[in-house]
Amino acid sequence: MKQIVLIKVCMDCEKSRAKAMRVVVGFSGVESASLKGDDKSQIEVTGENIDPVVLTTSLRKKVGHADILLVAPKKEVKKEEKKDEPKIQSTDLPYPASVPHHQHYEVIYPYRCNDNPSCSIM
Repeated sequence: MKQIVLIKVCMDCEKSRAKAMRVVVGFSGVESASLKGDDKSQIEVTGENIDPVVLTTSLRKKVGHADILLVAPKKEVKKEEKKDEPKIQSTDLPYPASVPHHQHYEVIYPYRCNDNPSCSIM
C-alpha cells in the first residue's frame, strides 16, 4: 500500500538537509522525497511499505532529532479528461497525416543542388 510519511527533522544547514535526503532516498520502498515547511525542516516521503519508525530512527542516528508528524495512505489522483481541447484534423496539416509504409513520401528541402550545375554536393 502506498503511503505518505511526514517527518520533522532538526536541519540547520544545507549540508544536513542533503544528508537527510540521502538517508531517506536510500531507504527501501521510498519512491519520492521532498522538503516541506517554511524553514524546510520537514521531509515528505512517498512510497510503498515504508516503516516510518525505522526511517525516523535512522534519521535520528545520522542527522539529528526527528519526529513523525503524519502517516497516511496515499490517495490516487485521477486525471480529469478535458473535452474542450481542439483536435487536429488531418486536413489542417501541411503533410499527409498517415502515409503507408510501402509508399514513399518525397520531402522537399528549401535548398536544391540540382538547380545549380556547379554544385559539388550532388
